[in-house]
Amino acid sequence: MRETKHIFEHIDRVTVVLYLILVLAGWLNIYAAVYNDEHRFIFDFSQKYGKQMIWILCAFVLAIIILAIDGKFFSAFSYPIYVLFILSLILVMLVGVEVNASRSWFQIGEFRIQPAEFAKFATSLALANYLSQVNTKIEDLKTKIIVAFIILLPVGIILLQNDTGSALVYFALIFMLYREGLSGNWLIIGLVLIVLFLLSLIINKYYLMGAVTLVFAFLFYLVKKRRREIITLISIFLLTQGFIFGVSYMYTKVLQSHQKERIDVLLGKDVDLKGPGYNLNQSKIAIGSGGLWGKGFLKGTQTKFDFVPEQSTDFIFCTIGEEWGFVGSTIIIALFVVLLIRLINMAERQRSAFSRIYGYCVASILFFHITINIGMTIGLFPVIGIPLPFFSYGGSSLWSFTILLFIFVKLDAYRMQLL
Repeated sequence: MRETKHIFEHIDRVTVVLYLILVLAGWLNIYAAVYNDEHRFIFDFSQKYGKQMIWILCAFVLAIIILAIDGKFFSAFSYPIYVLFILSLILVMLVGVEVNASRSWFQIGEFRIQPAEFAKFATSLALANYLSQVNTKIEDLKTKIIVAFIILLPVGIILLQNDTGSALVYFALIFMLYREGLSGNWLIIGLVLIVLFLLSLIINKYYLMGAVTLVFAFLFYLVKKRRREIITLISIFLLTQGFIFGVSYMYTKVLQSHQKERIDVLLGKDVDLKGPGYNLNQSKIAIGSGGLWGKGFLKGTQTKFDFVPEQSTDFIFCTIGEEWGFVGSTIIIALFVVLLIRLINMAERQRSAFSRIYGYCVASILFFHITINIGMTIGLFPVIGIPLPFFSYGGSSLWSFTILLFIFVKLDAYRMQLL
């Protein structure tokens, strides 16, 4: 009993309060997103907001269970947890149900569970365990290979499930790796690849490959007879050309039609507002119609009449923008920013490398979700179908984010117990 008392005494109350505010705001917005005159009672469990309340209560139970577990458990069992969820990702492809062309859900009665959501915290634990070992240095090639394997294994399996959005989230972990000593050159390389990727989609591949050839020809002229630099440039040149060709091939031969349509809409290549561009256009209308102060709670017309598809899940931010306006949207974004800053500060004060690394994994994953989800509703990023943490409807996302966050809250509380 004394142990339990200490657990709750040392938790970071600011983080917990932010979590509760965001979850409550998310529940109210789900209620607003699906509200109609026939179902006004907010505790109607036949509706999405009623089911979300059940998931919220279960999430609170999960949080309490996590806080009651010994802090050493998560480091001691990080690898078994990782293996367990890797197996679940494989199993769901065999016995799972298909939703929106993605076989990534277990069907349990009326409820669905998505293992890809939970694999995020499992991967974070495995990375924290490996990178916190005494003889592990991020500068070593062996370490880079093992880290890449830990991250890319779930990514590869999730891609096989045809769930590109969930797979992309794992690449946010590069921010944690940068904090742990990964060279900034990798971030620059990543940025260059993103630019090349976009250019490959906008410009004809042969024109782009020709332009890149001219740039490298000028670089070859500058290095002249320096053999090492020439070999390096030749290698980079070949990789760049291969990347451009690969992106073009992937776009034309690999991506499905709906994925290409989303990219075309974002890049302005397809402006069919009744077809591929409908979701994004309606999303912008809903957010813009909110103005400065919003239309008021339950008064959003775009939301009420279902103009925005998936408005309680991936496009939940539209409800915030329409009913709460610019001011309300800014407040919600500010709450997320405060949470991220708090998590980074908590990570920096950790006494163990395991807790610090895991904390940065949590912050990186949440940052990616928040940025991409809000960005895609206003047209800054393609619609890739990832939830807004603590807001989007669904038990899997809420439970996974709760577990992800409260493991770190527990690790931080455990740090205080050892003082």
